Amino acid sequence: MKALEEKILTEGRVLPGNILLVDAFLNQQVDIDLMKQMAEEWHSYFGERPITKILTLEASGIALAALVAERFGVPLLFAKKYESHNITGERHQSIVHSYTKQKTYKIAVSKRLLTSEDHVLIIDDFLANGCALQALVDLVTHAGAMLEGIGIAIEKTFQPGGQNLRERGYEIYALAQIKAFDEETNDVVFEPEPIISIFSPERHKDQHG
Repeated sequence: MKALEEKILTEGRVLPGNILLVDAFLNQQVDIDLMKQMAEEWHSYFGERPITKILTLEASGIALAALVAERFGVPLLFAKKYESHNITGERHQSIVHSYTKQKTYKIAVSKRLLTSEDHVLIIDDFLANGCALQALVDLVTHAGAMLEGIGIAIEKTFQPGGQNLRERGYEIYALAQIKAFDEETNDVVFEPEPIISIFSPERHKDQHG
């Protein structure tokens, strides 16, 4: 998506440790017009599927996912983070290891709010190693819901998360795919052609038993 790529080039900052700072427009200060364009892009791609819920993870994904949910006309559901191990059996839960924060925590959603009747589109701001995204996929699988697709704002394709999930049959549509960046020059190199994956309902059916 050219508008997002241009925003990354003009307002993003490359930090040590393969970190791309986009707080000026995506995950702290929010460019609403850009997010509406992103929501429209995902709706154009996934809009014909019977999606009933948009799922994301608190907190940085909520603003983006809310606009996507509005465009699809369905509820937004976000998984909450818990440092405590005292999570009741009324929730679907999974575990995330954050490489950025070097911290492990649980995430959960209520079983009342995510059920086997749901068709889910996951939306998140970043995909790198894929730990948080895998945990969201685990919540959908645990609920017996159908994962219709995954929308990612920015994917770092030089890290393994996207490839690992695509090899398992999950369809990911990333709006900006970064092949590399240079901390010294602050240059960002995008993939010349988008990396896409083909939706495989048979494989999804197998994963749900």
